[in-house]
Amino acid sequence: ERRAFISGSTGVAISYRELDRLTRQVAAYFQSVLSLPQGARVALMMPNLLQYPVCVFGLLRAGYVVVNVNPMYTPRELELQLKDSGAEAMIGVELFAHVLAKGIAGTQVKHVVVTGVADMMPWPKRMLGNFLVRKIRKSVPDYSLPGSVSYRDMLSRGAAARFERVQIKPQDLAFLQYTGGTTGRSKGAMLTHLNILANVKQGQAWSDPFLDKTKELISITAIPLYHIFALGSCLGFVGRGGTNVLVADPRNIPAFVKVLSKYRFVSLPAVNTLFNGLVNDPNFAKIDFTRLRFAIGGGAAVQRPVAERWQAITMAPLLEGYGLTECSPTVSVNPLDLTEFNGSIGLPLPSTEVSIRDADGRELPLGAAGELCVKGPQVMKSYWNRPEETAAVMTKDGFLRTGDVAVMDDKGFLKIVDRLKDMILVSGFNVYPNEIEEVVMMHPGVLEVAAVSKPDPDSGEAVKIYVVKKTPDLTADMLIRHCRENLTAYKIPRQVEFLDDLPKSNVGKILRRELRERR
Repeated sequence: ERRAFISGSTGVAISYRELDRLTRQVAAYFQSVLSLPQGARVALMMPNLLQYPVCVFGLLRAGYVVVNVNPMYTPRELELQLKDSGAEAMIGVELFAHVLAKGIAGTQVKHVVVTGVADMMPWPKRMLGNFLVRKIRKSVPDYSLPGSVSYRDMLSRGAAARFERVQIKPQDLAFLQYTGGTTGRSKGAMLTHLNILANVKQGQAWSDPFLDKTKELISITAIPLYHIFALGSCLGFVGRGGTNVLVADPRNIPAFVKVLSKYRFVSLPAVNTLFNGLVNDPNFAKIDFTRLRFAIGGGAAVQRPVAERWQAITMAPLLEGYGLTECSPTVSVNPLDLTEFNGSIGLPLPSTEVSIRDADGRELPLGAAGELCVKGPQVMKSYWNRPEETAAVMTKDGFLRTGDVAVMDDKGFLKIVDRLKDMILVSGFNVYPNEIEEVVMMHPGVLEVAAVSKPDPDSGEAVKIYVVKKTPDLTADMLIRHCRENLTAYKIPRQVEFLDDLPKSNVGKILRRELRERR
């Protein structure tokens, strides 16, 4: 009877008993009604609604492969991913059904299920909620999907159908998780049931000693569940019988703070930009943080000024971890008994090996910066239908090349210096944007910053920073003087440009690539 998932926006909860019943209905629908064979790929395209865990666990228990799709995709992007994965069925939310209708043309998708935003609410709130979204807010553009069925119809027909328990082997695929990966274009990381379960167990071994399991373990799931960081954290709490509070739009910081104020949560995984947004909200400090055991930053570097403000408000350290899609996702995390932010991504999880290597694959001594390479049970099987790209990221001795530059100290703690592809080469010297951004964030007038490379006739490349102001009187000269006091000469930005907002992914990660391409 424990609560498994709660909708942050409506407060509606489903218990583990209800999750078992609903997922059985989903599994039976695809098995018996659609006669979809085990191992078929099924795409999911929805934000953090209660329907997501019902669908994902229903598909997994029937032996299907889940293909997570970003709901913000354009029809072209959606079509590319559906074609590449060979998905035969699709479940999407009606907010984006018009994109789905255009994107499935020419793909192998034969079956489509469409859900309304309020479909998990009890009657009559379900009817009223969907009416509000469709007719009052007019948030559902017109679409045509002949032959599609509704989410409620799927559950109803699944309840009347037979579910046959399937045999699932450890090496069977659980997810085709698409990523830009370490070499550019989007590709599907083949994550097996063993990969996912191993990473869940690794995370539990790391964190369970610090959790009071006699009380409800609530985690705030604000990062989109189609992203591997949120998915991994969510699965970890399901694995220990905890409760995930699903937040569909964390970018609305005032509304997000209201959700946080309703729960005594023990865990909040997020990205640096989200933590930064929270600590700058005047109502955030009013929240009850007495149950908070760990806030884990991932997806991008956590900046020290943000971490220090977080700890001053919550009295709990903001700790950094590290992972990537190809590792299901977690590789390392800081020990949960640390008392303050240390700037590292912590120590490797149990059963995980790491190696710092040069461009020729030779292991480097402690303290030297090189590419972080990883081996462990959480490392993906391969890239889907990409043998050459798989070979390019795997070493001869079985390590995955991450594309991230890291150093290890004499205690085994790792620190990410930056992405190889984001490194700036100034007159032959390596400059890492993370360092520049952390220094700029120390200035009290800065809300957000991104550092990128720009062509320079004298030094080849130079540092340019894009800044969002916290105080209106901030000038470029003030920032340059600040950088001169904290950085060596070749690291000092040559150009400063102020923007109202920085481009971000749906997870909140700042998109340096878009800024590099900006004229």
